[in-house]
Amino acid sequence: MHDRRRQGSEFEDLACAYLKDKGYKILDRNVYLMRKELDVVALHRGTVVFVEVKGRRSTRYGLPAEAMGMTKRRHIIEAARAYIKNKNLVDKPCRFDFVAVTFESGLPNFRHIENAFET
Repeated sequence: MHDRRRQGSEFEDLACAYLKDKGYKILDRNVYLMRKELDVVALHRGTVVFVEVKGRRSTRYGLPAEAMGMTKRRHIIEAARAYIKNKNLVDKPCRFDFVAVTFESGLPNFRHIENAFET
């Protein structure tokens, strides 16, 4: 479990660097609310963006997007609602993005889906 958490943190580090290069301001990482985790919370052009990050070093166990089932989406939405309330961001628009990190020839490859799902 410790290795999975460390590896997940590495994928999130890569995703945050990628998002910063695209003009996102990282507000929070690894926020736990209601026993549910938000990987990355960012601000982009006035919109609060909740970013789920999934990574794979190989496709042996499937593609990153395959880990984004309906239960995971529901958990992210519930945590996002709590985050918005706790941070008093009810007047800000928000959306849910997904960043998949994979490796090709040892280099990270990013697939960023804006508005990956709706509430």
